[in-house]
Amino acid sequence: MDLAYIPSPSTGVINLGPIPLRGYAFCIIIGVFVAVWYGNKRWIARGGTAGTVADIAVWAVPFGLVGGRLYHVITDYQLYFSEGENWVDAFKIWEGGLGIWGAIALGAVGAWIGCRRRGIPLPAYADAIAPGIAFAQAIGRWGNWFNQELYGKPTDLPWALKITESANREAGLYHPTFLYESLWCVGVAVLVIWADRRFKLGHGRAFALYVAAYCAGRAWIEYMRVDEAHHVLGLRLNVWTAIIVFALAVAYMVISARVRPGREEVVEPKAAKAAAEAGADGDDDVADAAPDLEKRTDASGDSADSADSGDSAGDVEHGADNGAGSAAKS
Repeated sequence: MDLAYIPSPSTGVINLGPIPLRGYAFCIIIGVFVAVWYGNKRWIARGGTAGTVADIAVWAVPFGLVGGRLYHVITDYQLYFSEGENWVDAFKIWEGGLGIWGAIALGAVGAWIGCRRRGIPLPAYADAIAPGIAFAQAIGRWGNWFNQELYGKPTDLPWALKITESANREAGLYHPTFLYESLWCVGVAVLVIWADRRFKLGHGRAFALYVAAYCAGRAWIEYMRVDEAHHVLGLRLNVWTAIIVFALAVAYMVISARVRPGREEVVEPKAAKAAAEAGADGDDDVADAAPDLEKRTDASGDSADSADSGDSAGDVEHGADNGAGSAAKS
């Protein structure tokens, strides 16, 4: 008798009248919202303007979704193009199947286009959104729970995931690798936030730290999975991908720190230029007002001096009259 386990939902779709709300898609949408919201807060803190992150995300998110789907379909082509399979299923993204490697790679292309259009350096933008992406992944992984996918080896641990039987899976209790990765991504986000505050990471190093930390966890989590996958030299393809990307991310951090130490002073040049011009206009207004103020001050001073002179003359004249009167009396 199983005393404790994590149950799986009986269905991954909630019908709101005629509109089907799929759990997988809902988790992806919430993850994107959190990434943009938190990225915007970090961007503003770095000196950028509100709304810039969302404007660039309009390019990055669609590219990322296409890239993630392409990576999944290419690396698991047998699920769609082998005998007995329907290749049309490759377009059913709501049924699951997004490769984070393809999502980040092609999403970076979309972000680069958006940054070019706004005149913003891509590394600074990547640093701002890095922890938000990790939070988005943590939320998105719960979409795999709705679809009963991405679980690990059988286990009798209290937090085992209960999987129900279907055409492509056997009922039983398995390691909830989706949960492991979700918690790991939260830890990665916290690590990047802490390191960025402590060391003032710049020029893409915060993003590289996110990539390296994620890959370190993905390697051992991937090793636990039992779903079908291609193997190279005895290891799953995604394990090799994690190892290679981890090495590249660490190398970037080391080389970047030597070549471009410190952090960008300006992350949004156009905004900084507009602020500087506004400040200069304010200084000009003050300078233009100074001569008028000086003229008014001089005029007030002259009037005061004239009044004082008039009063003095009156006193002398009054004194003379008094003297003359006194002499007459005498």
